[in-house]
Amino acid sequence: MTWIRKHAVAGIDVITLDRSPILEHFVTLTPDKGETPKSLFRRVAEVVHALGGQVISAEVLGMSAEDRKYMPGLTRAIDGRHQPIGWVENTRAENLCGVHVWIACGMPITHVVSSGRVVGSLFEDGFVRCCRLTGLLPGDTSQGRPEQADAIFREMDTLLAGQGLAFSDVFRTWFYNHEILAWYGDFNRVRTQFFQQKGVFDGLVPASTGIGGGNAADAALVAGLLALRPKTEGVKVYTVPSPLQSSARDYGSSFSRAVEVATPDHRRLYVSGTASIDKAGKTIFLDDTKAQVRQTMEVVEAILRSRGMDWADVTRSLAYFKRAQDAPLLEAYCRDLALPAFPLIVAENDVCRDDLLFEIEVDAVQVM
Repeated sequence: MTWIRKHAVAGIDVITLDRSPILEHFVTLTPDKGETPKSLFRRVAEVVHALGGQVISAEVLGMSAEDRKYMPGLTRAIDGRHQPIGWVENTRAENLCGVHVWIACGMPITHVVSSGRVVGSLFEDGFVRCCRLTGLLPGDTSQGRPEQADAIFREMDTLLAGQGLAFSDVFRTWFYNHEILAWYGDFNRVRTQFFQQKGVFDGLVPASTGIGGGNAADAALVAGLLALRPKTEGVKVYTVPSPLQSSARDYGSSFSRAVEVATPDHRRLYVSGTASIDKAGKTIFLDDTKAQVRQTMEVVEAILRSRGMDWADVTRSLAYFKRAQDAPLLEAYCRDLALPAFPLIVAENDVCRDDLLFEIEVDAVQVM
C-alpha cells in the first residue's frame, strides 16, 4: 500500500511518500521573518537528520552573492561535503529564499561525480532506475554564454551515459541563466540544436524551467535534470498538454508544458515553469502583476485538474517574481480562493521575457 503523509509547521513542510519499505521525503524550508541564512541552514540540518535516509538532492534558491560564505556550513550540516546541491543566487530581497531537500530511505543511492564534485544521485526501485543531477556548471566559464550552455548539455549527456542512461531518458530539466534576458534567444538555439542532434524531438521533450539566476561560480548558467529508465512495462512517461496554452514549441522554446511519470502504485506530475502566456504564445496582462499571477495559477490548476489532481497534491513548488515587492500577491491569491496549503518557495528572479512578472513550477504526486 502507498500512502502520502504531510507535516507542516511554521517555515517547514515535509511530505512523505510511503511506499514501504521505501520512504521519500520532500522537504521545503523557508525563513522566518528576519532569519539569517545560517539559521535557516541549521534548521535544514535538524530536519534532515531527524528524517534519516540519504539526500538525493538539495536546492537553495534566492540567496545573494554575499551568502556564499554560508555554503560550506550548509554542506557540513547536511552530511559533510558530499551532497548534490543546486545553488541559485538572486538578491534575497525581502528575505525571499528557501531550501528544498529530497530524501529517500530504503533504496540504494549512489553519487554522480563530475570533476571531483558530487553533482547528482542515482537510485532505483522495483519500477525505475532514476538519476537526479543538480548544480551543474560549465567547466570553462571564460567561454561565451552559448558555448557554456552547449558545454552543459554535453556534460549532461556524458554523465548520464556513465550511469547507463541516455539523454532520451530525460523528462525534466532546470536552467538558471545569469542575466537571462540578454541571451535567452541564444540559449534556446543551443538547446534546440542539441535536441535535434540527440533526436529528442522524435521522443519525449522534457518539461523545463528557464529562469534568471546567478551562481557561486559566476558562470553563464547552472542546470539540473531528472532522467529515468523503466524496469517494467507498468511504467509510463508521457507529456501532458496545457488546456489553456499551446505548445511552447510553437514559439521556439523546446520544452513540454508538463510531464507525468506513472508507475503501478503512484503518479508524479512535473509542471514546467509557467507564466502569463496565451494560446498564441503572447504575454498577456502587461504591467499587471496581480492579473499575471491569477492567469498563471489558473493555467497550472487546469493542468493539475486535467490529471485528476489539485493543489493539495503538490509536493514542491517554486515561484519567481520579477519584483520582490509583488510577492504578497501570490499569498493573497491563494487566500482569496481558499486554496489548500502547499509547499512553496518564493524568490525574486527575472523571467525569460522582460514583460513576464511572475512564474511558477510545481511537482505533484498522487497514489493509485
